[in-house]
Amino acid sequence: MKRKTAKEILVDSFHELAKDRQIDKITVREIAANCGYSSATYYRQFRDKYDLIAWDYAKQIEGLMRRIGMDGYTWKLALWDCLSHYQAEKEYLSNILKHTSGHDSFVHYMTEIHCQEASLYIWRRTGRTSLDAKMEMYIRVYCMGTVCLSAEWILGQTAATLEEMAEVCENSLPLPMRPLMLENETV
Repeated sequence: MKRKTAKEILVDSFHELAKDRQIDKITVREIAANCGYSSATYYRQFRDKYDLIAWDYAKQIEGLMRRIGMDGYTWKLALWDCLSHYQAEKEYLSNILKHTSGHDSFVHYMTEIHCQEASLYIWRRTGRTSLDAKMEMYIRVYCMGTVCLSAEWILGQTAATLEEMAEVCENSLPLPMRPLMLENETV
């Protein structure tokens, strides 16, 4: 049986508090006290609550992306699972997008995390240890667009089904990325 780390316990505490409160109204002291920890313990794990939010999101996305290529798990399935996660966690993610110090800050975290994971996937798929500047720009453009669209979808500003979102995200892949991300196209 795997025991939860202090970081995971603090994240659970934060999620519990975020069910009933705006995120900008939750304090580090409350997060720590809710799970029986001190603020000092909290600060040994995270810089602030935004660091906790970013770490939690990165861990979830990393878990999906790192499975690609194992047991038939494809980028397309990871995309579907990511959007399904957004749908399942819509209330929590809406709270983050609406009630953090500027919705752009979380969108920026999301974009950086997705860019990093897409780059790592391409490195693993191609055996490269670095990407050329053009490919990095393609990745950034794709991630910026899909993350912003996903944020609008989470907030109810874009009306689409999960299936429609997945189709748009898949079909929005820049041409140079398509053979690197889609299993039915060759590298």
